[in-house]
Amino acid sequence: MRTPDYWPRATRELAARDAVMRDLIDRFQGLALGSRGDAFSTLARSIVGQQISVKAAQSVWDRLATRLGTVTPVSIHRAHRSRLRACGLSAQKAGYLKDLAGRFRNGTLEPARWHALDDERVIAELTSVKGIGRWTAEMFLIFYLTRPDVFPLADLGLHRAMRIHYNRGRVLSQQRMRGIGALWAPWRSVATWYLWRSLDPIPVEY
Repeated sequence: MRTPDYWPRATRELAARDAVMRDLIDRFQGLALGSRGDAFSTLARSIVGQQISVKAAQSVWDRLATRLGTVTPVSIHRAHRSRLRACGLSAQKAGYLKDLAGRFRNGTLEPARWHALDDERVIAELTSVKGIGRWTAEMFLIFYLTRPDVFPLADLGLHRAMRIHYNRGRVLSQQRMRGIGALWAPWRSVATWYLWRSLDPIPVEY
């Protein structure tokens, strides 16, 4: 797993600006976001993780890896949908993975191009793929491209953590969340990672 070069600077600046961030950064010293460096794996893991817990997503992924050997465009393409479903995937998610694998195999998706594109252009390209919405594209920006300033407002874990740490457990409006998030720019991916980490002993990884 590769940690972004900007992480030390980001944590210093966040700790200086925000007492909540300072406490979380102190609490989780030695831990950081890690990139697997594999575009297909990151997107596939994000699809598997849609609307389920981190623990449940890892369990499904482990079963896929056990049954398929390795989870690659080729192994997903070759696997029958029933075999994918036997690993715990819904019929819809199995279809999404098959479509994603096909696009990687035929060259429709070109991850090497995305490093040169800004965040919104990457999101636009990814959300044209079946099963990939803005949330999944944002996870890709954070975990594969390691973009530093992604703020996934639709993420349920982020909502929960911000309620706990910034509003005594009460619901926050998106406007208020954006206001808090503005304090973290240009390191909102880093702040989001620490908030996720505060909720779950299993580090979020895609």
